[in-house]
Amino acid sequence: MTDAATAALAQDQTPGRPLFRQVDQPLAARARDLLDRLTPEERIAMLHQAAPAVERLGVSAWHTGCEALHGVAWLGRATVFPQPVGLAATWDTDLVEKVGEVAAVEVRAKRAENPRVSLNVWAPVVNTLRHPGWGRNEEGYSEDPHVTAVLGTAYSRGLRGDHPRVWRTVPALKHFLAYNNETDRSTTSSEISLRTLHEEELPAFRGAIEEGVAGGMMLAYNRVNGVPAHTQPELVAEARTWSDESIAVVSDAGAPTFLVTTQRSQPDHVHAAAALVTSGLDSFTDNEADASPTIRYVTEALAVGLLTTDDVDRAVLRLLELRIRTGEFDGDADPYAGIGIDAIDAPEARELAREAVGRSVVVLRNDAGVLPLSRASRIAVVGPLAELVLTDWYAGTPPYAVGIGGAAAERFGEAEVVTGADTIALRAASNGRYVVASADGSVVEAAGDDAAADDALFDVTDWGDGILTFRSHASGRLLTGGKWPMRADAARVGEWVVQESYRTHVHADGTWSLLHLGSGRWLRVFRDSGLLAAEAVTLDDAERFGVRVVRSGAAAVAEASARADAVVVAVGNDPHLNGRETEDRPHLRLPAAWAEVWRAAREANPRAVLTIVSSYPYVLDDVQAATVVWSSHGGQELGHGVIDVLSGDREPSGRLSQSWPATVEQAGDLFDYDTLRQGATYRHQPDEPAFAFGHGLTYAPVAYESVSLTDAAISAPAPTHRHPGFAPRADESVVNAVVRVRNTGDRDAEELVQLYALPGAEHPLPAPRRLLVAYRRVRLAPGETRDVELSFSPARLAVWDDAVRLPGAVDDWLHQGALRVQPGSYAVAAGPSAWALPVRAELEVTAD
Repeated sequence: MTDAATAALAQDQTPGRPLFRQVDQPLAARARDLLDRLTPEERIAMLHQAAPAVERLGVSAWHTGCEALHGVAWLGRATVFPQPVGLAATWDTDLVEKVGEVAAVEVRAKRAENPRVSLNVWAPVVNTLRHPGWGRNEEGYSEDPHVTAVLGTAYSRGLRGDHPRVWRTVPALKHFLAYNNETDRSTTSSEISLRTLHEEELPAFRGAIEEGVAGGMMLAYNRVNGVPAHTQPELVAEARTWSDESIAVVSDAGAPTFLVTTQRSQPDHVHAAAALVTSGLDSFTDNEADASPTIRYVTEALAVGLLTTDDVDRAVLRLLELRIRTGEFDGDADPYAGIGIDAIDAPEARELAREAVGRSVVVLRNDAGVLPLSRASRIAVVGPLAELVLTDWYAGTPPYAVGIGGAAAERFGEAEVVTGADTIALRAASNGRYVVASADGSVVEAAGDDAAADDALFDVTDWGDGILTFRSHASGRLLTGGKWPMRADAARVGEWVVQESYRTHVHADGTWSLLHLGSGRWLRVFRDSGLLAAEAVTLDDAERFGVRVVRSGAAAVAEASARADAVVVAVGNDPHLNGRETEDRPHLRLPAAWAEVWRAAREANPRAVLTIVSSYPYVLDDVQAATVVWSSHGGQELGHGVIDVLSGDREPSGRLSQSWPATVEQAGDLFDYDTLRQGATYRHQPDEPAFAFGHGLTYAPVAYESVSLTDAAISAPAPTHRHPGFAPRADESVVNAVVRVRNTGDRDAEELVQLYALPGAEHPLPAPRRLLVAYRRVRLAPGETRDVELSFSPARLAVWDDAVRLPGAVDDWLHQGALRVQPGSYAVAAGPSAWALPVRAELEVTAD
């Protein structure tokens, strides 16, 4: 027990009331008191995600984990904000913090309705977006580790709240460490050098922990340099040195079992349990709600001496401290206890959701001056996302949804919406009847005689690489193979295993057979009844369907575009298809079907805006578009936010936090984590990307006139193991810069003034070609000139030097070297993106 805890126990002046329930006592003393009241068996049971109740102490059942990536997920109705990669495009920490606050308040509201809802939230994700092919790209913030840390810290601060004792929720950062691929994620090894580890991986996690706004971490599925991330004690110990408070570490789902099954790093589950606990893990997320296997393995590990009771107690203490932080044992003294279910979908949350989308929309290209569309009176919105508002796996159920088409009609008074999908009828070869769906979608059968009848019509959408969905005209819902027999009642593509997607096999005679991707079975028609089911094992047993195209989607797009003053072509991805958790993207290109929709619209009307709504960047080298806009999947206010920017009602302020490669090759190898060797990410790119990190246009041009430094020389700080933060710390020296910018246009401009450091050629150790060291948002009136003050610590220039040894450093593989700022010349350059730096000044870093 610590001295503080001992002293607190001695001061216990509340007879009959357990110290762990006394809010005026130190956290550590309260946790120790509760631990001391638990039996050895109860302590072991606490190590599982689903910790049982201890009724004799009045301690409720509890579990780790509530998903709240960009709002509350998996718990029904909740405010849905833009995906994190979209929130990052705002570059606005105040806004991101407010989003985190709403998410935490709604978690509290859900807990008021159901006490089993955990206040330990598994968010944010602070893995860097080093490669756009990662299936979970939308979950992260940026390819820059320090920008990731800044935004992850802001979101965590909103989740945590500002009460000195009680946390609104306790965030757990995901996924520690070096996790950026879904393909074989539990077996692949992320091979990283100490340079990559200390310059690009660890800094992303450090910010939120160091600032005391994250109380936990989730470990990653993958291996790191051949060793499972779940059994890397040096890495976990390093992270825990960043805070004076305890950090509770949880496993990812099923990962404890993977040590034995897929990774084969441990001989059995008993050894695996011991390895996990001694490596710093506190909570096993394994076997779903069944804690008995974990309890059995830990008990056996204790019995054979692989674990000690002290090992168990340390882990349980950290979990108890997490629980106490939430106010669980505080009764009426919990300052957040008054949050009720009525806090869901508050008016201010709706306003914030719209603002978040609007501030995240990025104008990538406006070469023809089509934007803003302020003078248009008749708008066409075409494409697969013309009216759809799609949510991802880690989103809640939005209380309402405003699509781009609906928002355009609201803003312009009229908007024609066309999806671009072909409308088809399918005739079963086995009985010669057309497939029809009932109005409620409960029955799908080959029983129709009229191909033009509404119940026989389906809109077929090609999401790329042959993945199709079918939407019934009769029910308005998607054809799903998840039920037996099949139905047409799915509101959206979703669930862990998608049941609404198909591929076609086109036979020599032109007929189709349909493969249901969720089951891997082919569709067949029941003899005599005509009902459909996804159950045929082989293609020979599959039904063949004659296909009649009743309405061409491309023709409908062209017709609507020709009638309009301007066309918004809304394309992108469905977050559950072609890239998601467990599935990396098949490639980086815009689906061919979407490129055709774009061409059909542009050829009919040159005032066309390619509006991409996606979870990730695309390579657009085969798509000729003079006007391009991007938004992430923005949630319930997607349409309003996009139209606010396209119409000019809101000045565009979004900037990319992840570059868009010019070619597929420029992105590098998804499985190679050495970005320096590959020349990947903006830090190391030798060639200009299509759209650079930090890029985003304004409607008024902004000129960069000069950058000046207060001091042209500064001493290099001493080598260290402390990773620099984005902003200077109080004990660090500072480089001060002034950037002069001028709005040369006739309307306001929202500019993100960016400052980069570029090393000279003489440095012996490789350094980033360019490094963002500071930024500031400014709003400039027409004709306004402003001097923007920016500062950064020279510690930001540090690179890892394997040859340095620090006296008194931890003697392990992780600390074989140090971060060192190389003396010499650096250019300090300013501009609107990493590849547009028109003004610069020279900085000389001298040896200390």
